[in-house]
Amino acid sequence: MANIRLVKNIKTLFQADQGERTVVKGANMKILPQLTNAFILIKDNLIEDWGSMNACPEIAEFEGETIDATDKMILPAWCDSHSHIVFARGREGEFVDRIKGLGYEEIAENGGGILNSARKLQACSEDDLFESAKARLEEVISFGTGALEIKSGYGLTVEAEIKMLRVIKRLKAISPIPIKANFLGAHAIPLKYKENRSAYIDLLVDEMLPQIAEEELADYIDVFCDRGFYTVEETDRILKAGALYDLPAKIHANELDYSGGVQVGVANNAISVDHLECVGEEEIKCLLASETMPTILPSTAFFLNLEYAPARKMIDAGLPVALASDYNPGSTPSGKIPFVLSLACIKMKMLPEEAINAVTINGAKAMQMEDRLGSIAKGKLANFIITKKISSLAFIPYSFGSDLIDQVIIGGKKWNGSIAE
Repeated sequence: MANIRLVKNIKTLFQADQGERTVVKGANMKILPQLTNAFILIKDNLIEDWGSMNACPEIAEFEGETIDATDKMILPAWCDSHSHIVFARGREGEFVDRIKGLGYEEIAENGGGILNSARKLQACSEDDLFESAKARLEEVISFGTGALEIKSGYGLTVEAEIKMLRVIKRLKAISPIPIKANFLGAHAIPLKYKENRSAYIDLLVDEMLPQIAEEELADYIDVFCDRGFYTVEETDRILKAGALYDLPAKIHANELDYSGGVQVGVANNAISVDHLECVGEEEIKCLLASETMPTILPSTAFFLNLEYAPARKMIDAGLPVALASDYNPGSTPSGKIPFVLSLACIKMKMLPEEAINAVTINGAKAMQMEDRLGSIAKGKLANFIITKKISSLAFIPYSFGSDLIDQVIIGGKKWNGSIAE
């Protein structure tokens, strides 16, 4: 990939600041800093400077390319804080089942859903998992993603969960973008333990966690706290066990019901609570009294025909909101963040500026990477998107079927579509 030194004549530079913002909440989410006729200067893989073209430095000789961004816009690369891109096979058969009228929970009760993915993954080699996940990682970077969290959870045995996390560790080692690993052994209850749930949780706590900690395979611990999956009490036990190994919580909560997931997440100082299709006044009040990031996954609601999270109500109450893809084989087989932006605006009435804040600075916050990513600031990674020639920021979510990204810049280099190992 070619090194970039200077991007000049930028029509509009969005989300540029002095690095002082770490999270955007409430009414401030509609404020998106912007500068017209701007430049970005890059040194090594970091942003060295930015500003108006009137102050653009004269560079006579230097190593690296100059990009002329006339009539184009620049935004920080997307920070996707919730994905499951390590999986063995797709689940398009269940897609057809849903068209025929089966629900998500019915499919799960019949051995489909997460358990279906677990069977396929357990039979898949580590190398095959790695190669397929690498291709998905390359795909999402091409969509403009500049940081990614990847969860385990399709293993559901000691061996298979460790295998998944080792694949994520291998991806971290070669990835041009930062990756965070999340241990989600508590994604579902394996059929073997259906009548003895506590035995599986014992396995997770007593065998999986010590090995994960010893091999330094995870940055977070996660639980699917919802109707038909893990109870509040089970979730609390697992999160507290993770904390003993210095694994902060980031949990699935309130996708299918008012499960208490938000409250148990906040009680365990979760970095984020994700999904949130079912959120009322009690959940909002709980989140307002916390530092936990509410993270919404609208393409899941789209794909499963669920009610969308009440993003408008949450923002108007003063909360921050992050957006993420939930890229996975069963409920969101897509990692395309621009489509997530469109859903946020069309289905949840978020303003374009709010949606961009949600998937840049707030997405970075949801991965504890707000000091490195999420805005155009001196010293941050030079991960950003150059759009095609478009008329306005709103054109990105408005034109939901179009590819409006001209170039993706990762670490100050043009992304060429493939990861060199």
